[in-house]
Amino acid sequence: MRKWISYPHREGTISRQAHADFPAEAIYEREVGRSGFFGPATHLHHKHPPTAWSAWEGPLRPRAYDLNELPHGTPAPWDAPLVLHNAQCKLRIWRCDQAMTQLSRNADGDDLLFIHGGSGELFCDYGHLSYRDGDYILVPRSTSWRIEPASPTTMLLIETSNGAYQLPEKGLVGPHAIFDEAVLDVPAIDDAFKAQQTEDEWQVVIKRRGALSTVTYPYNPLDAIGWHGNLSVARVNWRDIRPLMSHRYHLPPSAHTTFVADGFVICTFVPRPIESDPGALKVPFYHNNDDYDEVIFYHAGDFFSRDNIKPGMLTFHPAGFTHGPHPKAFAKAMTDPKTFTDEVAVMIDARDALEQGPGLAGVEWQGYVDSWKPKQA
Repeated sequence: MRKWISYPHREGTISRQAHADFPAEAIYEREVGRSGFFGPATHLHHKHPPTAWSAWEGPLRPRAYDLNELPHGTPAPWDAPLVLHNAQCKLRIWRCDQAMTQLSRNADGDDLLFIHGGSGELFCDYGHLSYRDGDYILVPRSTSWRIEPASPTTMLLIETSNGAYQLPEKGLVGPHAIFDEAVLDVPAIDDAFKAQQTEDEWQVVIKRRGALSTVTYPYNPLDAIGWHGNLSVARVNWRDIRPLMSHRYHLPPSAHTTFVADGFVICTFVPRPIESDPGALKVPFYHNNDDYDEVIFYHAGDFFSRDNIKPGMLTFHPAGFTHGPHPKAFAKAMTDPKTFTDEVAVMIDARDALEQGPGLAGVEWQGYVDSWKPKQA
């Protein structure tokens, strides 16, 4: 990997480098970029915070939702509330309190199950796998699976419609950075898996093009006695992720990419030291990411750039406007910054516009758009 040296144009009063050593008369930096932090970009320095609006009208706006208030306890994943969606990506939030009595199979695309809370056992075509809070479980397209919760389980279901999940190219830092593929766990053909291979009748509910079909077997079709190959259900926990860091430079969200799909990426924010260099920006920078809609699901901890956000909430920043840290977070970062973050969050950046699912408006925090106003500082 290599590139030609370029010489970006410079105009007016600026910092020597992005995200560091801001000029005293214009400490508010805004990045205007393309292609999700990978394309051409310009950094503007402003006299006022780029998010210090005094009023906002119209349908385009930053939004926040408390997913804890959506209906819970549906018996199957396809009954779970649809949160956001487009042709390539579907997000659902699902709470499962009891063992599934049918198998699920998604013929529309891969599923990624992020376990927000709970623990239990997953059984699938490939065997048996235990799960706990903070796990990502990647379920390939058309895999039959079910779960038996040991405790009530809440998960974020992220479908890549008509696509597949892959790992990001890690470039200069090498293939073992962020997480080593050796930490990926796969299901086992163990005693627990063999014990559930009964001759009792089972049904498989298949989703294809959004419609459900049910196939009945006079036995449990999860009856494999072995397998070999390189396609499987896989599990990785956020605790296995070792984030890229720089003590002198605030890295963009793309540095935390965990999975890549057609039309969107998934990033994971995990606890890490905060930049220690005196001149380095210590909170996410104000930015226009105008090619992607940005979604963040808050799993645990205190998200250091946001106010009044708790676990189980989700923020949605559609493309088209500047967003960044709340005023209190920015002011604190400039005067008395933290030395370590304790947040865990899942971010989805979608190339095509996302639509709200039915019922989502009923759990929206209507005051979120006003939380950047200067009077909130």
